[in-house]
Amino acid sequence: MACDFKAIIIGRGMMGAAAARHLSAMIEGVALIGPSEPVERKNHHGVFASHYDEARITRTFDDNIVWATLAARSLDRYAEIEAKSGISFFTEAGCLFAGPVPQPGQGYLGRAIEVSDGLGVEYEVLDPAALRQRFPEFTLRESFSGYYEKRRAGHVNPRALVRAQTALAEAGGVTIIDATVTSVQDAGSHVEVSVGDRTYTAERVLVAAGGFSNFNQLLPAPVDTRVAARTVVFYELGEREKAIFGGMPSSIVFGDRDEDHVYILPPVRYPDGKTYLKLGGDTETRSFDTLQDAGAWFRSDGDPAERDLLVATALELMPDLAGCPVTSAPCVATFTPTAYPYAGFTSSPRIAVLTGGNFVAAKSSDELGRLGAVLLAEGALGEADFGRQLTPSFR
Repeated sequence: MACDFKAIIIGRGMMGAAAARHLSAMIEGVALIGPSEPVERKNHHGVFASHYDEARITRTFDDNIVWATLAARSLDRYAEIEAKSGISFFTEAGCLFAGPVPQPGQGYLGRAIEVSDGLGVEYEVLDPAALRQRFPEFTLRESFSGYYEKRRAGHVNPRALVRAQTALAEAGGVTIIDATVTSVQDAGSHVEVSVGDRTYTAERVLVAAGGFSNFNQLLPAPVDTRVAARTVVFYELGEREKAIFGGMPSSIVFGDRDEDHVYILPPVRYPDGKTYLKLGGDTETRSFDTLQDAGAWFRSDGDPAERDLLVATALELMPDLAGCPVTSAPCVATFTPTAYPYAGFTSSPRIAVLTGGNFVAAKSSDELGRLGAVLLAEGALGEADFGRQLTPSFR
């Protein structure tokens, strides 16, 4: 039978929009389906996405060669995407890592140094005295050292990046369908994708729905992921604080253990016209197995206990934030047992999945989208594209 599309990508987030852009250069007859960001988050009872924000850290310095490579490949294309779309999304603010002096190859920082050196990543090593002198906006332990990636690092605006990817995909012939998919069925010779009372058909489908990939019968069997709740806090900055923190880089500060870290985004102007400094951590209070529970979390203000912990940490690291208004918001992170993203086919040779950001995929989203496009166009990923490491598992 003749299908409506050669390929359908489900999910208009950072990975899905990137996949659509890349696939538009490989084949014709592509559709990208997913809902727009809800106007009123707290009154929305459908699916959500975690890119509804203005800043995500981007950098190559990483303790894992796969993630570092995915990020570097994405960074290579930022300028081209911005130029062709006319939409700016990357701010080269630099990225600072700070923490206890690492032992070679041990802990996140020790491994990241080895991986980064192997890939030729440019970064500056700052001893404790130089770290405090270079970044006086932070109050760090006197024993902490720093690792500063100045070039090709900083933050991306995820909303703007998705807009840019979507605009270029549409310019490349992709049909954009603003709707929520309610089921996906392998019909033997093709795939049927239901959207309300309408059904679209395609030769192949890529499900790139992030933390919502296991909901709405999108996959033949649930992909093996854990969808975890995360909380972030926003400090509303006045003119004094803008002057103090305006030149800071994106930052990740470790404690005595790797898991005791926080990430900090520099001051960014948000759609409400105010400037916020954002901070988040690696703690979580719950995981989600149903669409209803995930939706309720996205309609909340996050976890109060996690908010209080982040506020205490922020004031310890940046005392000049004292007195600034603070708000909190929810986010979700999709974790895989392998700690790698998933990019591969399901039990159906016509339905593939691309998910599993492990809370670090924003910086790698364009390359992950390319891998999803290669999957649909060619049917598999090779070793150069980490096909073995990215193989999905299912429950």
